[in-house]
Amino acid sequence: MNVIVALVIGLSSGALYALVGVGLTLMSVLTRVINFSLVAFGVFGAYLSIHAVPLLGLLPVEVASVLTVIVAVVVGAILSGVLGWIEATWLAEATATARSAVTVASLLMLISISFILFGSQPQPLRPLLVGPAFVAGNVAVTKVGVAMLIAAIAVALATWIVVRRTPIGVRLRAISDRQMAAELLGVNVKALQVGVWVVMGAVMGLCVSIIGNTAAADAASMITLVIPGAAAALVGAFKSLPLTIVGGLVVGALQGVLTAFPSIVILRNWVPIVVIVLFLLWNQRKEVWDVAR
Repeated sequence: MNVIVALVIGLSSGALYALVGVGLTLMSVLTRVINFSLVAFGVFGAYLSIHAVPLLGLLPVEVASVLTVIVAVVVGAILSGVLGWIEATWLAEATATARSAVTVASLLMLISISFILFGSQPQPLRPLLVGPAFVAGNVAVTKVGVAMLIAAIAVALATWIVVRRTPIGVRLRAISDRQMAAELLGVNVKALQVGVWVVMGAVMGLCVSIIGNTAAADAASMITLVIPGAAAALVGAFKSLPLTIVGGLVVGALQGVLTAFPSIVILRNWVPIVVIVLFLLWNQRKEVWDVAR
């Protein structure tokens, strides 16, 4: 495969990683939780919506498609909202590490349920966008890749506008910086935090519905997209949305380039892990150097 073509294909996947990373970063900044189950909520909702198709068989295809997307969005929002309510109610004073650990348990539970309900066989989750957005020579950029990149940028911009320019954003910043002080000032901390969980679950359900099974054929494999998404978020230190988007594109590009070399193509699956390890080591460098001194 031509390296340029492989690179472009990788960037399409990287746009999806960037979107997942943006979601993880927003959750970390606004709710003090690294929500490792974020992708699982969206995937579970999208694959569960497939089971609604037989019930919608008498409707036009376009109407059935819209309704299945609605099912995916609603299920993703509900699942995410329930976990957000649990976190905000029973773990309000817990550390960020403890709160994030609960999302790992939720992730494992959803993977297990996905195996039971959907199995390990490919599911007919058809993408909403099919084909190339544009073609330049031998290079074709897919509609799904463009849509995911636009979605990542749109979510980042929308968040910046809400957080910086609206009264709700002021409250969200107050909760993120000084939760106890915000509560004393009368801010409804629980409602705002649960609202963030609901919105992000809905966004992820919508995005998984858009990409369909282009990233992975079965639900359990799709859920593992949280790994490259976490790598992208780590590039931005779970704080910077622009760097997170760049990180997702870089991870996808590296994976794409490796597919052009059959002898080492197996290494593409290690790219997110290597990125995570390198950035963890980089973030800990000051502490290690101080000890060495």
